[in-house]
Amino acid sequence: MEGPRAKRVSESRTEQIQILMPEHINGYDRLFGGRLMEWIDVVAAVVARRHSGCNVTTASIDNLQFKAAAHVNSTLFLIGQITYVGNTSMEVRVDTYVEKLTGERKMINRAYLVLVALDKEEKAVPVPRLILETDEEKAEWEAGKRRNQLRKQRRAEAF
Repeated sequence: MEGPRAKRVSESRTEQIQILMPEHINGYDRLFGGRLMEWIDVVAAVVARRHSGCNVTTASIDNLQFKAAAHVNSTLFLIGQITYVGNTSMEVRVDTYVEKLTGERKMINRAYLVLVALDKEEKAVPVPRLILETDEEKAEWEAGKRRNQLRKQRRAEAF
């Protein structure tokens, strides 16, 4: 039996834009990290849904690095893309930038999430293979393989 058709990274790439409002800010006049994590999770879910054609659930967020702060009235630009796929899981990288009015962007966060495709009974189902077209996509795939092995190792050690 053949699985779902392979897809390109570009077919599921997702962008989201937010303007930071006072309700997004913490007591230190910076973007509340939990709010950014929520937006990252939504972007990753859209990427994974587009790739798999299924509902998805977040299995892990194994790398979330806050590199710089964002403040009220900043424009946030989030970009998500598939970096690696397993049998039923997909690794998604979400990069977050502050975009100046000139259009110049500064990265403030990079996150890697693993999402699993689900059928109507909420059972894991196979996902499409990934067609790698650029050197960056190939490099991310190789790094994703290593991250996947580390995740498996951490799970085995945890129990």
